[in-house]
Amino acid sequence: MSNLITTDFEPSSAAAWKQKIQFDLKGADYNETLLTKTLEGITIKPFYHSDDFEKLEIPTSDTDFKICEKITVTNEVEANKQALDVIKRGANSLKFISKQPFNITNLFKNLLHKNIDFQFQLEFLSEEFCIELSEFLKNETVFLNIDIVGDLAQSGNWYKSLNEDFKKLEHILAKTSTTHHTLSVNTQIYQNAGANTVQQIAYALAHANEYLTKFGGEISHKIQFNFAIGSNYFFEISKIRAFKYLYNLILKEYNTSCNATVFAEPSIRNKTLYDYNVNLLRTTTESMSAILGGANTISNCSYDVLFKKPNEFGTRIARNQLLILKEESYFKNAQYIVKDSYYIESITLQIAEKALVLFKEIEKSGGFLHQLKEGTIQRKIKENTQKEQAQFDACELVLLGTNKYPNEQDLMKNEMETNPFKEKKAIKTLIIPITPKRLSEKLEQKKLKNEA
Repeated sequence: MSNLITTDFEPSSAAAWKQKIQFDLKGADYNETLLTKTLEGITIKPFYHSDDFEKLEIPTSDTDFKICEKITVTNEVEANKQALDVIKRGANSLKFISKQPFNITNLFKNLLHKNIDFQFQLEFLSEEFCIELSEFLKNETVFLNIDIVGDLAQSGNWYKSLNEDFKKLEHILAKTSTTHHTLSVNTQIYQNAGANTVQQIAYALAHANEYLTKFGGEISHKIQFNFAIGSNYFFEISKIRAFKYLYNLILKEYNTSCNATVFAEPSIRNKTLYDYNVNLLRTTTESMSAILGGANTISNCSYDVLFKKPNEFGTRIARNQLLILKEESYFKNAQYIVKDSYYIESITLQIAEKALVLFKEIEKSGGFLHQLKEGTIQRKIKENTQKEQAQFDACELVLLGTNKYPNEQDLMKNEMETNPFKEKKAIKTLIIPITPKRLSEKLEQKKLKNEA
């Protein structure tokens, strides 16, 4: 027995493994039986081997991920109190969401010089306010997250017009701190609407290329990429890694390089109204994927986000999920763990190759803005959304507690504080807006109607 422990096994080649598997299949076709093809066209094999391993040079951050808390600013004093409280409870990044300019001094009272990242989601475009905000926070780590292309994709309209919006953005870039991340590429729009992994990466690159083409490669370090993370664990890890690999590849065309900064949060697409506690499991594995993929900042969503107003209990649970992963589950500085994993690197390479082909097609066809205007991006997302919906309806794509093992006694009509279904606004738009669509919406609406 001691000899067995201290003696190395003879290595087996990939060909030998495949031969053994084919023998055990007793005549069944290897490809048809054991190879899985995803909607993106990615092939999943039954085993991975060093013989087929192709190492990828993917930029990886040296620093640990930040835990971000979202705060909606309607009252600066209250938002400030909330910010100070969540910092004490473990958050080291804050994302302020506002529909209008706010009193900067009141909001940031006692918040400066605490080694906190400040993220913003400003639902307006004001040159004066952004410059004032950047100047006030000149010694802080700041992400303004201005994304005029993303706002067009989501709302269907420019703030004012293409020329005016880009002119304002040009002035903001020129007058804000060179160390601040002024721009954002919000790829969450595409994932939450139903785009597949390959589409998300290609659209992220084409979206970013609109800014790079306009302002040059020197602004590459001022862009933060916002990703929504779905439930396909290994594919979501590979998604971020493939994107980082391709972004650096494209930046070479601009004679520059940059380690892409990634902000990640769980997708809303697979979250459910019924059996909502399962959302806790979903957000946990999605956060794990974000960490292992190399996200710089992660913001978790509450398990009851679909039907409850923001509440202390839900936000505390969401924050603590990330704290437990970081401090108790050994996910601190875990972004290197997946490096050289045969399976993950194989998927990463396949995703990257297909995304690069799609990116080139978009650029050859006139670029991302042109395809948005033509409705091509919207149509392609819709096609994939319909495929995923068909899989969900047939229980091939499973959401536990919703289309598989539902609790028939689960009643939600009287629990809802907010509307879990996206309401369409009847407004005139320049392009077809890309709107979020959850897989379980139709099933939930049917169940709500049947509630006594």
